[in-house]
Amino acid sequence: MTQREQTSDDRGVAAQQRVAGLLLAAGGGRRLGGRPKALLRHGGRPLVEHAVRVLREGGCTPVYVVVGAGAEQVRETAELSGCVLVDNPDWAEGMGGSLRAGLTAVSGADAVLVLLVDQPGIGARAVARVRAAYRSQDTLASAAYGGRRGHPVLLGAAHWDEIARSASADAGARGYLRARESELTLVECTDIADPTDIDTPQDLHRLRGPGGGTRGQ
Repeated sequence: MTQREQTSDDRGVAAQQRVAGLLLAAGGGRRLGGRPKALLRHGGRPLVEHAVRVLREGGCTPVYVVVGAGAEQVRETAELSGCVLVDNPDWAEGMGGSLRAGLTAVSGADAVLVLLVDQPGIGARAVARVRAAYRSQDTLASAAYGGRRGHPVLLGAAHWDEIARSASADAGARGYLRARESELTLVECTDIADPTDIDTPQDLHRLRGPGGGTRGQ
């Protein structure tokens, strides 16, 4: 299913619902020499702060942050006031465990919008665009880049239990969404965001220094 033009009534429905932000920020940065991704510097501050701001400015509240590698240092150095911090002691097992921990912690929301901490080229405009795809607690939606599914991903509350049961290793919700492709709304974001991950030292140039800029902000 592709993105359809939204009416003002559609946008009103989305605005009235409680869509929480769920930031997966537990990764240990194995290919970065064991540097926790949440603590990489972006604009002079920890990358996790940038991602939290993106979710908030995109209309998500509250914001849940799943931490793992370097969790104590994240708490000490990052300004995350107002966020709900969720510990994932099994962070080394991959994204699936972080998604499970996050979905288990969220309460009182109609949907969650899942963002990965290591994609700084995804900004608030992409978050808001995907968030606006919300229709009901059965909604499944994701950003698309050239027609290919990517992040952020919006998961209606009706799906959380089954996604949590199926999430494993680095797959996250991938298998669940693939099995329900006909129910998934793709929201094209190529024009406003860059979904490239920060995985290796060669990717670090994508992080901006003070005064710099990043596409999609």
